[in-house]
Amino acid sequence: MTIATGAPPTRNTPAAVASGFLMGGVIGASPAALVVGAVIENAPLFVLGIVLPAVYGLLFFLAGAPRRAREAAVAPRTALALVESREAVGGEATSDVAVRFELTVAPDDVPVYRAAFTQHVNVVDLADYRPGGVVVAQYPPDRPWRVRIVKRPTPEWEERAAGARVDSAPGPALVSETPEGSAVGIVRLLALLLALLLAAGGVVLLFRADLFDQNASAPPPSVAGPPVSSSSSTTVVSSASGTVTLGPNQSFLDQGELRGAVTSLLKGADTRAVLTVVVRERLLSIVYAPTGAQASTFDPDSLPYDRFPALVREARTSLGAGSPQTWQITVERLTGSLTVRVGVTGAEGGASLEADARGKVVRRTPAH
Repeated sequence: MTIATGAPPTRNTPAAVASGFLMGGVIGASPAALVVGAVIENAPLFVLGIVLPAVYGLLFFLAGAPRRAREAAVAPRTALALVESREAVGGEATSDVAVRFELTVAPDDVPVYRAAFTQHVNVVDLADYRPGGVVVAQYPPDRPWRVRIVKRPTPEWEERAAGARVDSAPGPALVSETPEGSAVGIVRLLALLLALLLAAGGVVLLFRADLFDQNASAPPPSVAGPPVSSSSSTTVVSSASGTVTLGPNQSFLDQGELRGAVTSLLKGADTRAVLTVVVRERLLSIVYAPTGAQASTFDPDSLPYDRFPALVREARTSLGAGSPQTWQITVERLTGSLTVRVGVTGAEGGASLEADARGKVVRRTPAH
């Protein structure tokens, strides 16, 4: 339906594709630089793999600052809304639950409309948002789909909600900026995947001579171990890193799969201390700590493997990245304490959450 407050802003398709391409380049180049830099013992390349995501994140934040300032300058509108449905979609283990709401919003000066969104609600307050109840909601006038329930309305609005009746609005719920958003998101995701492959391949190609020399001078099989292939996975271990690639229809989120793969890589290493662990759907990469290096390392046996599937599930369902999605887990101790970072990328952009050494979420960064 059309909202009288004005048409939603049109998404800039070239800009969205360029953003996806740049993000894919960073995602592909950073792990490749870490692994290749460790294998060929190229310190600047290894440091580049660490610094590149931080620089990209800073640039992304600064580029979005003007847009966030414009959006913050628009005063939200308040309206009564009817709770059509609610469904918990994550966070059951904490006091706040991610709830998927569908509301009929009834502004005073424009036609009623439906909107669907996810909002965190304390379990104690869930009873206040039963289907069929009337609540107070707010939304930006230029983005009516970004509805939020006002948890503590003013006395005037609380009194209006107590005696009001709102009829259900027909039609589909507003969930995104424009109907074309999904198509643009898919194109952006394809650009991201293409850039990821090109960036990772480019790093390997640029340093292929050093990599081949490294392989030619590798220790005997009894020390480093040759690639071991099977019908289900491929394991490669060198003196500086190790990787495991799973076969089709397998995932490192399967029970025991990741822990077993990490254990197999540690058997071929001279040390149990590592610098980084990077996990994707079917690819595991570990960078071992160089001998005598003064770096923040950790023992992979101490990782909260049982929490990884739940962290990925929460990141994919509660941060608004959209679908289709790709995900990545990065574990490191560069800041002094162990950090488990789960990043997801979907049609609505990139999002991430961070957890501590026990797998408890300490920070969430939703998609923008």
